[in-house]
Amino acid sequence: MGQIKIGVFDNNTDIGNCKNKGSVTYNSDDQTYTLTGSGANMWYAADEFHYLWTTLQDDFILRAEVKFIGEGINAHRKVGWIVKNHLDNNSPHVNATVHGDGLTSLQYRKKVGGNTEEIVSKDKSPNVIQLERRGNTFIMSTAIFGGEFTTVQLDSMTLDNEVYVGIYVCSHDANVIEKAVYRNVRIITPAKPDFIPYKEYIGSHLEVMDVETGLSKILYSSAHSIQAPNWTPDGKTLIYNSKGHLYKYNLENHSISIMNTGFAVNNNNDHVLTFDGKLMGISHHNANDGGNSTLYYLPVEGDSTPVVVTKPGVGASYLHGWSPDNKTMLFTGDRNGQYDIYAVDVATGKETQLTNQKTLDDGSEYSPDGKYIFFNSVRTGTMKLWRMDADGKNQIQLTFDGYNDWFPHVSPDKKWIAFISFPKDIDPGSHPFYKHCLLRIMPYEGGVPKVIGYVYGGQGTINVPSWSPDSKKIAFVSNTKM
Repeated sequence: MGQIKIGVFDNNTDIGNCKNKGSVTYNSDDQTYTLTGSGANMWYAADEFHYLWTTLQDDFILRAEVKFIGEGINAHRKVGWIVKNHLDNNSPHVNATVHGDGLTSLQYRKKVGGNTEEIVSKDKSPNVIQLERRGNTFIMSTAIFGGEFTTVQLDSMTLDNEVYVGIYVCSHDANVIEKAVYRNVRIITPAKPDFIPYKEYIGSHLEVMDVETGLSKILYSSAHSIQAPNWTPDGKTLIYNSKGHLYKYNLENHSISIMNTGFAVNNNNDHVLTFDGKLMGISHHNANDGGNSTLYYLPVEGDSTPVVVTKPGVGASYLHGWSPDNKTMLFTGDRNGQYDIYAVDVATGKETQLTNQKTLDDGSEYSPDGKYIFFNSVRTGTMKLWRMDADGKNQIQLTFDGYNDWFPHVSPDKKWIAFISFPKDIDPGSHPFYKHCLLRIMPYEGGVPKVIGYVYGGQGTINVPSWSPDSKKIAFVSNTKM
């Protein structure tokens, strides 16, 4: 009999001499884990708790959202992520924990049988718990879902390179069994710090998120880099890019098929469907124009020769949007030594410059009524979301905090704008691979953004319009080494 996996974990067990046996139930439909467990405590020189675990080496990122079921008995019942050298109850460990009374702390035991120590966080009662290992440094980041992370850090903590990692429940009362549900559980092996962008890649998860609840489900995992999923208007298919080709993921039977895009097999992740779903625009690196990205279009069904739109010799063009009447494409163009937003007449190839900045403008997309164009610009020092009239007039800034905001995507019902926010400490003109990013939404009319997803990703996560036709879900890509 082979190994029996429990979701992404290898096994579950009671740590220590728990008076009441714990349990785990995995729901494959929503990819949630329900844990029960007892245990007198997780403190001093020994621990008792129920543990759902797997094994890892090297650096990692662990993330989940968790809630207790029921009011509970002891204020110090605990949930969280714990990393252990061994399954012994007195093993050295690092424990990112939230207590029943809201106390949040990064706890650790440095040696076998040693007393537990802790760094207390300022956060109170978070339900998002993330624990990251970078060598001998451990970083706990927590949030109430929808908000920003609060972070505490433990330096010079020596654990084995090979460790047990997992989620747990401790009742803090040997006679009591507590229950908790974990969702959006992710175990991530990040890219190495010295990886070479666009030459070295790690794997990908194709995910779909319910925007109202924030529940995300992994549909497909690949050791390859897959990027930029978008939804067909019939709601049946996701189209994504991988290694220059385009693929269809059938949401009903989960089959994957390659799209026939003719000679265009060196596509980047800027493919966009028309609002009616009949045509697909692509950005293919044209070998006859020095490898520059060039705009083409073809029927969504494929099986035809792509029709060129932008002319050779004028500079690279990166597609981002279609007008609702299918007559105009929006793109970021390298013209006159700078990258600005252009509209191009699909039939004639005539270009109209809509922005004119020395700094980067990018990510342009029409509103469903064709009245506005949303885009991102670094003109005020940080990459921010902007809006302008369809003719380029009345350019106004929409986001104002410290994040670098990219790729505004308007929901079909015109209620929301979804976008990706890159960290505050990066080059604002870049949208790099393999970073801690936030998926956020804001009202269509503008307002304060709120977080809907905590993602390790970046380039390719949500470059293209990816709302479901009913405006209830978005598709995106997250990353991990497989």
